[in-house]
Amino acid sequence: MITTHVLDTAAGRPGAGIAIALERLDGTAWVAVGHGATDDDGRLRTLTPPGPVAEGTYRIRFDTGAYLASRGQAGFFPVVEIQFTVADGAQHYHVPLLLSPFGYSTYRGS
Repeated sequence: MITTHVLDTAAGRPGAGIAIALERLDGTAWVAVGHGATDDDGRLRTLTPPGPVAEGTYRIRFDTGAYLASRGQAGFFPVVEIQFTVADGAQHYHVPLLLSPFGYSTYRGS
């Protein structure tokens, strides 16, 4: 299972309503796996169904520009794209994003 959440570190609150897409690399092409938007708590729990996912390289794309613009803020990164490797598809992969208008950070969460 792959999940995510966004924390707006500049505002000190969850990043609600951020559009997110998840893709998996299949040969040389990216294939859509899931998409959605963060809830009021900044979480998206439905990128993949519960249970195992295919091993391989994934990328998760956060539409940060639209989120910041909706709050009247300019941002430096209109899209944040994170690529990561799933080595054991039976594990839970949680990929959080800590966001501010001019920077971001991520890590593998639990």
